[in-house]
Amino acid sequence: MGGPAANVFGMTDTATLESTNTTDLPLTGRVAVVTGATSGIGAATARRLAADGASVALVGRREERLRDLAAELGDTTDADVAPVAVDVSDRDAVERAAGAIRDELGRVDLVVANAGVMLPAPFEEADTTEWDRMLDTNVRGLLATGRAFTADLLAAAAEGRPADLVHVGSIGGHIVFPNYSVYAATKAAVAHLTRNLRAELGPRGVRVKNVEPGLVRTELGDHASDAGIRSELAAWRDEVGPLPAADIADAIAFAVAAPPRMNVAELIVLPTVQG
Repeated sequence: MGGPAANVFGMTDTATLESTNTTDLPLTGRVAVVTGATSGIGAATARRLAADGASVALVGRREERLRDLAAELGDTTDADVAPVAVDVSDRDAVERAAGAIRDELGRVDLVVANAGVMLPAPFEEADTTEWDRMLDTNVRGLLATGRAFTADLLAAAAEGRPADLVHVGSIGGHIVFPNYSVYAATKAAVAHLTRNLRAELGPRGVRVKNVEPGLVRTELGDHASDAGIRSELAAWRDEVGPLPAADIADAIAFAVAAPPRMNVAELIVLPTVQG
């Protein structure tokens, strides 16, 4: 691979990230929003996009974590960074946040809708308020995020600039996992929403894509109320060996640094031993 995208994979160690700042940065001039940026894939993606030259709005519920990450990125990159504390399930709050982000960083041309929760439980025993949390965050929050920035993305695309709406889904949207039925249903919704938005926005130049991780070392699932399933998940992670969140960030960085003519539309990223 040649050009700026040639530097996209394998740059997660500190020395390489530092060297990246002295070479061509594939996302220079772009303005990114990353939801769920307080931990895991969201935080790793924010780090990677900033290291690649993008200005980044860090969106999440835990303000202190956002401020800590913003301070870290201010020390390690030249990127403009804005921490924005908001719950993506609150559509009005997301719209207000979008306005604040535009005022501080400029028009957005890269959105990573990553915020999500996974609260597995047997269907007949589940706390149904956990179903509401998953639907509110994984589906409604993703919809609110995309809606808040679609006009920005379309405006960027109309000028011939790259414009990306990235959904972070899950392999759970395709594969059957007992006790994960509602979570899997939300991720199946993400997958089909992505395909339909791709048909709607792609002809106008916006690349809509779905990055679907398998097992990743994150907080996902740690807050489920079912202690038995939490233990099973921990044992499964120990057995398989989850990917570090930075691997998913690398995949996202690759997809959004591609030439505007090309959309990496669906990308499944798994530990090799998972399949």
